[in-house]
Amino acid sequence: MADKSKFIEYIDETLGKSKETALSHLFFTYQGIPYPVTMCTSETFQALDNFEARSDDIVLASYPKCGSNWILHIVSELIFAVSKKKYDYPEFPVLECGDSEKYQRMKQFPSPRILATHLHYDKLPGSIFKNKAKILVIFRNPKDVAVSFFHFHNDVPNIPSYGSWDEFFRQFMKGQVSWGSYFDFAINWNMHLDDENVKLILYEDLKENLAAGIKQIADFFGFSLTGEQIQTISAQSTFQAMQAKSQETHGAVGPFLFRKGEIGDWKNLFSETQSREMEEKFKEYLAGTSLGARLKYESHCQP
Repeated sequence: MADKSKFIEYIDETLGKSKETALSHLFFTYQGIPYPVTMCTSETFQALDNFEARSDDIVLASYPKCGSNWILHIVSELIFAVSKKKYDYPEFPVLECGDSEKYQRMKQFPSPRILATHLHYDKLPGSIFKNKAKILVIFRNPKDVAVSFFHFHNDVPNIPSYGSWDEFFRQFMKGQVSWGSYFDFAINWNMHLDDENVKLILYEDLKENLAAGIKQIADFFGFSLTGEQIQTISAQSTFQAMQAKSQETHGAVGPFLFRKGEIGDWKNLFSETQSREMEEKFKEYLAGTSLGARLKYESHCQP
């Protein structure tokens, strides 16, 4: 995979900052949404408004813990298959993370640039829409997202931990976690999933048939690959393959980013009451929506 030295450098720096940050001081709110002070600043958000997107930028949008690192890997492998060049991450790939000078430096990067983001559709810089960059949106069922997010906070050394799963669950349901509410993120994106330049892919569908998912991603971004190339990328992109290389690709945080990758891990933590609460919330926000139907809540989130 790409040389991740800059990537790892940024993660190490963030973990260093996290070490000195108490959970109660972890967030700052920008335009109504909480973000981690260790990764984002209001100066960066202000500079982001003037970011110049290109029409061939590859935008990967997801709520945290929905498989963004997995998709990043797949897309960089697709670029390699087509161009024979390893995708280099000269900056941490999450668009809104880093210093405010980052966007100036990014002007020098060769195309295509991969821009990962956890932002709501309406918080993205306008140039992405103006220049019609393609946006792949990755979703995962909310119960597994919550459990994965909790483990990330409580397993990774130096990241502020929650007192208990119950405490985290309360904050998650209130949207008082990094990047805010899963449900606000979902309804905001739901309105745009049928836009011409937007494509939705589900974490669960990728788990079920990785090669088919990779082919859909390749077709959407206009990468022309043979069936053999798709199979090769698929073999290199299984959860197990990525987990095995995680230390090398993501540094100290790697083994925690690729923890289990299972569907249904929520059953180990959710109480019946919490299951009912999540279901109510899901219905309130997503019942009758296109995204609500496509998330297959009944299959993935029922006991």
